[in-house]
Amino acid sequence: MRDVSESAAAPPPAGPDVERHHSELAEQGFTVVPGAIAADQVAALREALERLERELDVKPARNGFEGTRTVRIYNLLVHGPVFEQVPVHPNVLPFVEHVLDESPLISSLSSIAIDPGEAAQPIHADDQVMPLPKPHVATVCNTMWALTDFTAANGATRVIPGSHLADHSPTYGAEYDSVPAEMEAGSVLVWHGSLWHGGGANATDERRVGLAMNYCAGWIRQQENQQLGIPLETARHFGARLRELCGFGVYHGLIGHIDRKPPAERLLGPPPVAEPDGAAGAGMVWDGV
Repeated sequence: MRDVSESAAAPPPAGPDVERHHSELAEQGFTVVPGAIAADQVAALREALERLERELDVKPARNGFEGTRTVRIYNLLVHGPVFEQVPVHPNVLPFVEHVLDESPLISSLSSIAIDPGEAAQPIHADDQVMPLPKPHVATVCNTMWALTDFTAANGATRVIPGSHLADHSPTYGAEYDSVPAEMEAGSVLVWHGSLWHGGGANATDERRVGLAMNYCAGWIRQQENQQLGIPLETARHFGARLRELCGFGVYHGLIGHIDRKPPAERLLGPPPVAEPDGAAGAGMVWDGV
C-alpha cells in the first residue's frame, strides 16, 4: 500500500536497479534514483510551490546555512493534497525503509529553491546534532526530489562518498572535497543521515528547485513537529500510511501510544478511504506488549 494515485507515480525501478541502489546506499551513503517521479507530478509540485511563494510572500533567510539567496517553504503538508503524495511515493519510500526500518517518520517536508548567485552551503551531516558516537545505526534518511535539472553549475547537492561511515561529523565551515549529485528533473537523491553533504553554489542564471522530503527513525524526534504543525482537521483527510508517517501511529507497538491506542484512533477517527489488510504497516499497530 502507498498513498499515491497511479497517475502520479512513475513506473517502479527494476529489481536489479533496486539492489544497486541498496548497495550504493550502504557503500557510499547515497544513491540517485533516476526518473522516479512522473513529469506531471513534477509540474504540479512546481506550480504549487510558485503559488505558495507568492501567496505567503516567502523571502530568503539571513544566514549562510539556509542561504541568503535560497527560498525555502516549510511544513508543506498543510498546503494541499499535491504534497500528500510525496512522503508515501512508492518509488522513494521503500529505499528510506531499507535504510531505517518499516516504520519511519516524516521529519520535515520543505522546498529548497536556490537562486542565481547563491554560495555553497557549508558541508554538514543531517544527524550531527544528535549526541551519538559515530558511526551508528541510521537515525535519519533524507531525500531530495529534483523539480528542475540538478547540475554542478546550478547548485546540485554536493556529497562526500563514504563519509557516512566516518567516526565524526564535519567541522562546520571547513572546506572539503565533494562531488555534485547531478540528476535530471524527476530524479530523487536518497542519502544516509550521516553523509557529509551540502547544497551547491548556483553560478547560472536559472533557479534550481528541489523538494527536501526528510525522514527519521520512528524512535527519533522529528525536525518539524508534525503533530502540532498540522491541524487535526487537515490530518483527518490523510490516508492511514501518511498518518503513521506523520507520527499518529505507534512504533513497534509501544512508542507513542495514548492509553495503549495509536494517536490516530484517539484524535483522527478512521481514515477517509478503506485500505487493504496490512496496508497500515505492522510495526505501527498496538500489539498489546
